[in-house]
Amino acid sequence: MDSSKLRIGELADQIGMHINSVRRLANAGLIPSTRTAGGQRLFNLESVKNALEVRAAINQSRQGRNVTTHGIQPVWEREFPLAGLEEHVIWEMIKSDLNLDMSLGAADIIPYGFNEMLNNAIDHSGGTKAVIRFWADAENWAFEIVDDGAGVFKKIQDGFGLDTVFESSQELSKGKRTTAPDRHSGEGIFFTSKTVDVFRLSSNEVVWIVDNIRGDQGLGSGGDEVGTRVFAKVELNTKRRMIDVFEEFSIDHAFVRTRPTVKLLDIGILFVSRSQAKRLLQGLENFEEIEIDFRGVEQVGQGFVDEVFRVWQLAHPNNTLIPINMVPAVDFMVKRATSSQ
Repeated sequence: MDSSKLRIGELADQIGMHINSVRRLANAGLIPSTRTAGGQRLFNLESVKNALEVRAAINQSRQGRNVTTHGIQPVWEREFPLAGLEEHVIWEMIKSDLNLDMSLGAADIIPYGFNEMLNNAIDHSGGTKAVIRFWADAENWAFEIVDDGAGVFKKIQDGFGLDTVFESSQELSKGKRTTAPDRHSGEGIFFTSKTVDVFRLSSNEVVWIVDNIRGDQGLGSGGDEVGTRVFAKVELNTKRRMIDVFEEFSIDHAFVRTRPTVKLLDIGILFVSRSQAKRLLQGLENFEEIEIDFRGVEQVGQGFVDEVFRVWQLAHPNNTLIPINMVPAVDFMVKRATSSQ
């Protein structure tokens, strides 16, 4: 057996949970597991920890609690007025106060994400202050920035004329989507969400979580009513590098690839209409290659796939659409649409 895999009893001991509770979570699909040929369930400890952290982040946001990493309180916490604040100055303050080892893998990622997210609060939130927290333990670095502004999802909704705040996460996941194109490229949230291990953005009673360890993301209700709360965590010795993520979405150093996720369009609906497809496609003409991610989508309608893969593609022959992570039913509908071209 793979030494990185744990049996259910071993996992229960490692995470301090009753074996029956672990079994219930696994049966509900709330923690990842695999099975041997004989049917025995196996777990990866780090994948389970990250899945539990995502669940805890959602629950904490619903109850108005501060986010922690594995129950540990932040080692650095300050409140600053946003007027005149400079993000790089605060980062240097944290780095100096905590004597952070900048040779670690996390040091290649956290400074970028921190500076981008604090700059968003300074330039875009419309708030007056921000609470900044930082965690540094034997396993992870993490930060949280909480402002008292209008809320990022509401600003995106108003700026792009969206029907609901839930649609805002879809726009942010595309990249190059900003309500202030003269001042920002719209890349900060996109690349931060792709490079950290866990990314959580909460505002206007909506929570968007990206888990790059499991390769999944989710959208739910229960976020902060006022302002924006952004949390990001990276394992200390991560092998992920900013340059690798930039190159994944670039051609000749230009940001021309994206990967919008279909299930972020809405919660609990089928993707059947042309209007849903048009929402997904907004702004994608700015990219040369677009991977349409169908992870978590069980069914699509003829109108939806026809609008994406025939109508839009014919109107944009220089843009390449690449569907990925399709279940057989979705794959069948996409092939039907593309075979008619």
